[in-house]
Amino acid sequence: MRKIIFAINTTIDGYADHTAGIVDAELHNFFTNLLSNSDVILFGRKTYELMENFWPNAKDDPQSDKSTIDFSDKINSIKKIVFSKTLEKVDWENSELCKNNLADTIHSLKKQKGKNISIGSLSLASQLTKLELIDEYWFLVHPIIMGSGKRLFEDHNKRSSLMLIDINTFKSGVVVAHYVKKVN
Repeated sequence: MRKIIFAINTTIDGYADHTAGIVDAELHNFFTNLLSNSDVILFGRKTYELMENFWPNAKDDPQSDKSTIDFSDKINSIKKIVFSKTLEKVDWENSELCKNNLADTIHSLKKQKGKNISIGSLSLASQLTKLELIDEYWFLVHPIIMGSGKRLFEDHNKRSSLMLIDINTFKSGVVVAHYVKKVN
């Protein structure tokens, strides 16, 4: 059965803000490699629109380095499923709009043959954590204290136990903690 994988950049104080992290080749290479083991990314509307506005044209930007271009190639080529009740269409390459029930869609996707399914949205990750449908978590903790912003699992009010299976540190000081859902 396919696994649901959630990887997120976060600050030490638990804020997930794409503008707060240390974006370098090591970070891009990490996410490119992680996506190499997935064949679907799930997005909510807000994250989809944010990503769609940058990644399709990132390799044309003269400031893009090899790691940025490699990640751009990977994310552009992978299938993207966008959960939204307000969007009428999605235009990013390999994207499809889904207005079906999230849990039902995830259960169906997990039964299909293929690679892992990645979550590219904080709101979807919160919902899927509540439903206990995420199999692996990758927290990339940046050595930054934000003080405000969008928190991880803001609306989560149920205890979820995870088991640490690996930890790594980037040259930038980013700590990568890899957890799996603890089976009780």
